[in-house]
Amino acid sequence: MPILGPRTLLATTALATMLTLTACDPAAEAPPAASAPVSTPARSSTSPAGSGKHTLTEAATAGGLTKATGASTVSDVPVDPGEMRDGMNLVVADYNRAGQTSGRRILFVGVDSVPEDPNKRREHLWRGLIDYALQNGSTGTPTTAKPYQPGPFGGSLECLSLPESANATDVICGWSDTTTAAVALFPRTTPADAARLFAAMRADLEH
Repeated sequence: MPILGPRTLLATTALATMLTLTACDPAAEAPPAASAPVSTPARSSTSPAGSGKHTLTEAATAGGLTKATGASTVSDVPVDPGEMRDGMNLVVADYNRAGQTSGRRILFVGVDSVPEDPNKRREHLWRGLIDYALQNGSTGTPTTAKPYQPGPFGGSLECLSLPESANATDVICGWSDTTTAAVALFPRTTPADAARLFAAMRADLEH
């Protein structure tokens, strides 16, 4: 029987030990291939509030406002909503503040099931509403829109004032999320107040 040197004996002992441990460990029977990619952490299954498909409805009351009715209410679509496809809803409505019986109302225009980026559709609506508010005669640049709390459906909500308008206290707000885009014209208010009211309206108009 050959006599093993110190190095050979040590290697043999280590190999025997490894084989023994492998036999006792079932998980070691099929080690992963060295070339297998490392998996990335799974995303949370909880979707943000703004995700998923939402629809718009012509609510009788929205954010404490009452939908105007009668001959003096908006009877056509004052703002081009963009291309409308099958399955999309267009909502156009005037809303009265509490106790309002005359004067300029809050005008709402919104679409759902938007096939393209809803932010682009909101910008289309926004430009149309600015043109409508300025009576097709813009003489300057409206103030920069500022972001505000969008409400429970997430997405984004922004408002801007129209100092160039004949009604210098008019405010335009717009929201967009994964499938809807909407704008509204608020006469005689501030951007912050309009934003709060628009978010409250959204809770009743969007489902």
